[in-house]
Amino acid sequence: MSTIAERAAAAAGRTADTDDLKLPDGYVDQFPAPEPTTDPMASYEPGDDDPEMVPVHIAWLRVRKEVRAIAKGEQYNGGGTRFNFRGVDTVVNTFGPVTLKHGINIFPVGVEAEHRDTTTSKGSKMRECTATVSWMVMGPKGDTLPVLLKTRGEALDSADKGTAKAQSVALRVLLLTGGLTPTHDKDPDASHVDRGEAPVRPAIQYLDEITHPQTSAGRLRQIHFELKQTNQLGALLTNEVGDEERAGDMVVRIGKERAAGGNQ
Repeated sequence: MSTIAERAAAAAGRTADTDDLKLPDGYVDQFPAPEPTTDPMASYEPGDDDPEMVPVHIAWLRVRKEVRAIAKGEQYNGGGTRFNFRGVDTVVNTFGPVTLKHGINIFPVGVEAEHRDTTTSKGSKMRECTATVSWMVMGPKGDTLPVLLKTRGEALDSADKGTAKAQSVALRVLLLTGGLTPTHDKDPDASHVDRGEAPVRPAIQYLDEITHPQTSAGRLRQIHFELKQTNQLGALLTNEVGDEERAGDMVVRIGKERAAGGNQ
C-alpha cells in the first residue's frame, strides 16, 4: 500500500523522493503507538475492601451469618385471598450486598422451561411458565460448591415475561432455602390448645336416619360402626312398630330388608 506522499506525488505526475517522505519540522504525532500494558491483576492481593480468600463453603456460611432473617413484609390481597410473602426484590436486595462482600457469585448454568396456555377466571388469556434452573455457587477463590443446585419457579404472564419471572422466583427459592433464611414470625408451637374429646352422639339421634327409606346401605354400615365404637349397639330404640329393639339389631335388620328389596 502506498503512503499519502507517494499518492500525492503520483497525482502530480512525479515520483515521491526522499524529501517528500520526511515529516515537517515541529510535527507532533497525534496518534502515538500504544505503550505495552501489564495485567492489572498480575500483582493482585486482597485488600481491606476485598473478600477474604476462603473456601466457598466458608464464604457462604458468612453470608448466612449476616442474613439472619427476612420478614414477610409484603402482602397479596386479591381474588378473595390475602397472605404475606417475601418478594423477589426484597430477597435479592438483602442477599446482593452480602454476597458481594464475601465474594460469592451465583450463576444460572442451565434453564429448563415448560410453557402452557391458560385462562383466568375472568377469561383473560395467560401464558404459564415453569422453569427449572441449575445454579453454580462460586466462592472468592474461584472454587464452587460440589453440586449444582436446582430450584423451580412458576409464573403467569399475558405477554412475554413469564420465563423471566419464573427464573426470578427460582432465584428467590435458592437464596431462601440455601440460606435457611427464617422469617422470625411467631412460632406455631408458641401457642397450644388442649383438644377435648368430641361429644358422643347418643343412639337415639341415629333413629330417624336409620329408619329413613333414603338412607343407603353404606350409610347404615357406617352407623353400625359408629355405634360399635361408642359401645351403643345394645342401646334400646323404639322401632317402626312401637317395639323396643337393640340399636345394632335394628340397623342390621333394616339393612338386610333393603338389600332384599333391592334384589327383587
